Amino acid sequence: MPMISRRNFLKWLGRATVGGLVAGTYGVWIEPQYLLRTTVHAFIPPGWTPGLKLRIVMLADPHLIKPHMSLDRWKRIIEAANHLQPDMHLLMGDYLASHPFNTGRETFEDAAAAATQLQSPLGTYSVLGNHDWWEDKELQRTQQGVPHAQNVFTAAGIPVLDNRAVKIIKNDKHFWLAGTQSMVAIRKGRRRFESRADVKASHAAITDEAPLIHLAHEPDLFVELPERVSLTLSGHTHGGQVRLFGYSPVVPSQFGNRFAYGHIIEAGRHLVVSGGLGCSLLPIRIGSPPEITVLELG
Repeated sequence: MPMISRRNFLKWLGRATVGGLVAGTYGVWIEPQYLLRTTVHAFIPPGWTPGLKLRIVMLADPHLIKPHMSLDRWKRIIEAANHLQPDMHLLMGDYLASHPFNTGRETFEDAAAAATQLQSPLGTYSVLGNHDWWEDKELQRTQQGVPHAQNVFTAAGIPVLDNRAVKIIKNDKHFWLAGTQSMVAIRKGRRRFESRADVKASHAAITDEAPLIHLAHEPDLFVELPERVSLTLSGHTHGGQVRLFGYSPVVPSQFGNRFAYGHIIEAGRHLVVSGGLGCSLLPIRIGSPPEITVLELG
């Protein structure tokens, strides 16, 4: 095997260093802070009412924190979501970030106040994510009560579907919108969590066979939902934050890449996982730019 010369080695090292710096700059600054794509999924879910046309805009995992997802940027995303003119906006949880790589933090109050500017005929509905539970230190200590984030969004006039369903009517046709709390809501130890998702309670008020859309922050709940659910919507994964050639090396799911991102169909059952907007753990995105997710149903 020929020996590499010192000169060639230094050339290779220089190129590798430059490449690493370029990738790092892109992943930390450009993609997470400046890019925003709109992804559209158009299909007819099973059990859908003929003639019911529904346009939904999902905003998942904003993880507000400076500088990567400032309040100003959140407001610009909300303006972009309004321009899409949906029938309904859905907020999928994880409104704040907790990683230490920041120049300042935002608040649930500011996140909710900005979200009240979302405008659509059928309104805005939300669920909470695991970070919304984890941010409430007193609740984590006592393991009782309602997360502060839920009180804030409710007070702002944005309903939180906390293991419950609501009936929504469009043009004399109706459907059900249900939501569950986080599957990893309460920290019980290292990598041990207690779920507060109650599927049975979330469907208790449903009285007919009209289409049912279920909001579950973590897509892992998909395997526990009954066939009665026409469509499950989730966030949480951020598409892995790093996604290369359709694969993410790290996904916060016990199912790995199975539910990492996109429109997934299994045994005729439909799940859409949004790529989300912000970052968790590390403020980096590569191959998974912040995303507004649009659903064209019917």
